[in-house]
Amino acid sequence: MDHAIALDHVTLRRLLELRLGDLRADLQRASPPAEDHDASEVSDQKDSATQAQFAAVRNAEERRDIDEIVSVEAALHRLESGTYGICMQCGEPIAAQRLLAQPAALRCAACQSEIERQRAARR
Repeated sequence: MDHAIALDHVTLRRLLELRLGDLRADLQRASPPAEDHDASEVSDQKDSATQAQFAAVRNAEERRDIDEIVSVEAALHRLESGTYGICMQCGEPIAAQRLLAQPAALRCAACQSEIERQRAARR
């Protein structure tokens, strides 16, 4: 592995580790606060609907963060195993610019575009 590639891997590892830390911190902060309302408080349907909507958004954000944690951890594993930066679709190297923008990328830009085009066509 030449020096430039090793340096990129060091940079990419740092990016992945920083993102992993951010995601874990977000999950810690997103823990739902304890309900501290008085049993004598009056709650109407609007309040209940608003609380349900906030809970749904919080759950969706948590699911997104968990999914991204899994992706980042998988990218770190690929980095350790020597398969990082190789497109899982075509087997070609993923461009450094793509990895810097999306460090957990599984596919090169061309293969990812094709996957997205196929998904859009199925809708």
